[in-house]
Amino acid sequence: MTGHTAIPFLREVVIFLVASGIVAPVFHRLRASPVLGYLIVGGLIGPHGLGLLADHLGWLSHVVITDVEGVRPLAKLGVIFLLFTIGLELSFKRLWAMRRFVFGLGTLQVAVSALVIGAVAWGWGHSLQTCVILGTCLSLSSTAIVMQLLTEWRRLGTPLGRCSLSILLFQDLAVVPILFLLGVFGVRIEGDFTSVWLSLVLALVQAAAVIGAISLVGRLTLRPLFRLVSHAESPEMFVAAILLVVIAASAITGMAGLSPELGAFLAGLFLAGTEFSHEIEVDIEPFKGLLLGLFFMSVGMGIDYRVIADQAFWITASVAGLFIVKSFVAGGLCLAFGLPRHVSLEAGLLLGQAGEFAFVVVGLAMSLDLMPWDTSQFMLIVASLSMLVTPLVAAAGQRLGAVLKGEHELKRYARGLDAAEELEDHVIIAGFGRVGQMLGRILSREGVPFLAIDMNGPAIDEHRRKGLSVFYGDASRVEMLRRNHADVASAVVVTMDDWEASERLVHNARRRWPELPIFARARDQRHAKQLLTLGATDVVPETLEGSLHLSLRVLSGIGMPEEVSLELVDIERQAASEELQGGSSGSETT
Repeated sequence: MTGHTAIPFLREVVIFLVASGIVAPVFHRLRASPVLGYLIVGGLIGPHGLGLLADHLGWLSHVVITDVEGVRPLAKLGVIFLLFTIGLELSFKRLWAMRRFVFGLGTLQVAVSALVIGAVAWGWGHSLQTCVILGTCLSLSSTAIVMQLLTEWRRLGTPLGRCSLSILLFQDLAVVPILFLLGVFGVRIEGDFTSVWLSLVLALVQAAAVIGAISLVGRLTLRPLFRLVSHAESPEMFVAAILLVVIAASAITGMAGLSPELGAFLAGLFLAGTEFSHEIEVDIEPFKGLLLGLFFMSVGMGIDYRVIADQAFWITASVAGLFIVKSFVAGGLCLAFGLPRHVSLEAGLLLGQAGEFAFVVVGLAMSLDLMPWDTSQFMLIVASLSMLVTPLVAAAGQRLGAVLKGEHELKRYARGLDAAEELEDHVIIAGFGRVGQMLGRILSREGVPFLAIDMNGPAIDEHRRKGLSVFYGDASRVEMLRRNHADVASAVVVTMDDWEASERLVHNARRRWPELPIFARARDQRHAKQLLTLGATDVVPETLEGSLHLSLRVLSGIGMPEEVSLELVDIERQAASEELQGGSSGSETT
């Protein structure tokens, strides 16, 4: 009898899910960053933490992870999904507007940081080759940690978020020449200099061609693909299409020798200006959050605390020195580019750590025998610890920034609002059928901004061609309402044909935003009472208004004076409203 095939890394995945289910709620209650929690728990349950006792305590082997390399590929998907969502937040127009910071500030940050770090390494007696490798890889910061912290603080749209993102984007682009540089060093060891620089130029041209090809294919195919999927009205197919696009784009750039994260970022960028961007971001969030948690835990697992104990002073001094160098360089350059003092200070401290790419470069340098083994191990621990303390350093940067700028401005940033780019006091129309469209026309005539959410793909295409702000998605989900800035909306109007979805929407919105006015269209009196019970501010039953309008026509048709007809209809409308309000109050009491 053939045995069942075991699921690879099942135990590790279960341990991670259990740990993540504990870490996020606990650190949220402590008002601390979950990133810090993942890093700490990763070190605790990793091979250098409780894993050291697994051989002596057999039962412990079931609750620790000893094979970090086995889960790293899965963990890297978290960074890929993060870059995809960053692309969704941008557009080519916004990216072009940021070109001065991406290619100016980003280039200088990498170059100056690499020179200073390399010079420090040279002063400690390392070879020129080792200094170049350490300078280039440590000049890069952790995209995953920095962007996750900015997302938690809801500061992606602020000057801090924009300048940090600009620097990180250029750092992702710098990965390519750094890898080429390692390849040149590797060839140099073998003693073959033939066509090295020609190969380097050809590889750069190939990279540019790959990016161009992805851009062309993305522009031509992504929007039609999601239109086709949305017409099926299948949430499962929609999520499957998202995963296909993210993984395919990452695989293409990875096979071309580029960063897989760059491919995911490009895919998100192409979808940023479409009607599907909000729904995609909501659907991808759980995958991104879980896999990023696994990535942070894998970083924590790589820290060998025994080595830290043996060289505590020099490791601590190196981590502090790395933050000091990179913070001064990044902060000083931000000041030179005209950013305020408090933004420059926060950006410098936020970007002061080493990045994920340091593990790749140092590991590759070890395999090519380009760097002494003890130096490599030392720098890997320094890089890991710098990422571990980033949430604490960034929090200190926030407090120092508050001193420079003032508490009022800090609270404004904490809301995540950028008045130049975010809507405020707008109306959210949930369901853009005949009723929603009529309301939209009325609001447009009065100059009231509105956003509409609907699930009808073909209709959305037509509305967006007319320049209307209509997005594809399930409006009954809190995440979708939050993505459309329900926290600063003047009202939500529910005009959906799906009665159960409308009830979920009212319930979720009232629970999340108690003060938000919610107006709803109901099927009949019974449905209207239910919506009022769930928290709707006001409800209009379709059958009631249809009956009243017909009654008005009949009264006018039989010769009754118009003012008398209107008064009779108003009396009936008021009676129905009082009955409705009384019924909902009774339901609540019951």
